[in-house]
Amino acid sequence: RSNRDLDQFAYIASHDLKAPLRAIATLSEWIEEDLADQLTDDSREHLNLLRGRVHRMEALINGILQYSRAGRVQQQIEAVNVSSLLSEVIELLDPPPEVAIVAESMPTLQTERVPLQQVFMNLIGNAIKYAKRSDVCIQVGVRELPKYYEFSVADNGQGIEPEYHQKIWGIFQRLEARDKVEGTGIGLSVVKKIVESRGGRVWVESAAGAGATFRFTWS
Repeated sequence: RSNRDLDQFAYIASHDLKAPLRAIATLSEWIEEDLADQLTDDSREHLNLLRGRVHRMEALINGILQYSRAGRVQQQIEAVNVSSLLSEVIELLDPPPEVAIVAESMPTLQTERVPLQQVFMNLIGNAIKYAKRSDVCIQVGVRELPKYYEFSVADNGQGIEPEYHQKIWGIFQRLEARDKVEGTGIGLSVVKKIVESRGGRVWVESAAGAGATFRFTWS
C-alpha cells in the first residue's frame, strides 16, 4: 500500500510540475505571434531556447517519475556516453558565464541513465551554487578501477570544514541559511541514496577555504 501511495504521489507531483511548463511553452508561442513584426532574430532565438529548456525539463520530470518507481524494478540498462550525459546536465543547469566546467575524457557505460544523471546534476549544481567566487572552476574527472569507475566533481569554492563532512549527507541538512542560498537540503542525500543503492559509495574531500572534491564509485 505504501508503494502504491508513493506511485500516486509521484504521478500527481509530476503532473503538477509539467502543467505550468506546458503553459510557459504555450505563452512563449503566443508572445511570438503577437509581436511577430517587432521581434528581432535574437529575441526569436531566445524564445526557441526557452521552449527547448521547457521540453528538456519535462523530459527530466518524466525521468524522475520513472526513477521513483525504479526502487523495486531496475531501470533499463543501456549504453550511456558519460560525456554526452554531462553536456546535457550542464545545458540544463545553465551556469552563468563566469563558471568554467571542465571534464576529462569520459567512458561509455552499460548502466541506468537517469540515476547517473541525477547524481551529476546534484553535485555540479551544488558546486555552482555554493562556490561564492567570481572565477568558479569545476572539474569532472574519472578513474577506472577493476570493478568500478570512480568519478569526481571538484570545485575551487569555499570548501567544507571536516566536522561537517558527515552531516551534509543527511536529508534537509544545510550549512547555509535559506536567506543566503536557496535550496531544499536534499540534494546530497539523494546522491548518497542513489549511489549506495547501486553498490557504490560517495564521500567528500575538503577543508575550509580549499574547495571541495566529491567522489563516488559506479559499477
